[in-house]
Amino acid sequence: MITSSSPRSQRGMTTIQSAIAVAIGAVGLVVGIVLIVQFALASYGARDVSTESAMSHEAIMARLKPVGEIGMYDPNAPQPAAAKPVAVAAAPSASKGGGEATYKGICTGCHGAGVMGAPKFGDKAAWAPRVAKGLDALYVSAIKGKNSMPAKGGNPALSDDDVKAAVQYMVSAAK
Repeated sequence: MITSSSPRSQRGMTTIQSAIAVAIGAVGLVVGIVLIVQFALASYGARDVSTESAMSHEAIMARLKPVGEIGMYDPNAPQPAAAKPVAVAAAPSASKGGGEATYKGICTGCHGAGVMGAPKFGDKAAWAPRVAKGLDALYVSAIKGKNSMPAKGGNPALSDDDVKAAVQYMVSAAK
C-alpha cells in the first residue's frame, strides 16, 4: 500500500470544494451588484426634479433653443396693423445730406461690396442696363424692393424722397 507522507491539507482542494467556492463567490458577486444598483436607484430616485433649477422648463428650453433663426421676408406683403415700423438706423433725410447720407447710412452695406448681385457703387457696366430702363423704374425697384433687395433697403422708416435721392446719388456716380 502506498502512503503519502504529507497531510491532506497540503495537497490542495478537491473538486467538490472548488465547485462550492466558485458558487459562493458567484452568489456573493451577484448580491454585491444588486446592492450597488439598489443604492444607486435609492439615492437618485429620491431626488425631486421640480426643485432643481437645471431641470426647470425654462432651463430645458434654453438648452434646446436653435442656434439661429431663418426668416422669409416678402417686401410686398401687407404689414400687420399693430406692427409699428422700427428704424434700423437713424433715418437720414433728404434735407440732412440727401442721397449721399442715405447711401452711406443704408445702401453701402450691399452696394459698396456688391452683395447678392447688387450693382457696386460707381460700377458703370453694372449700372448701365438699370439706368437704361429709366430713373422711374429704379425708384420703384428701390422703394418696393426687387429680387434680393428689400423695400427701402431694409429700412421702412426711410421716406420715398430719401430713397430717390440715394438712387440719384448712386446713378450719378456710375455715369
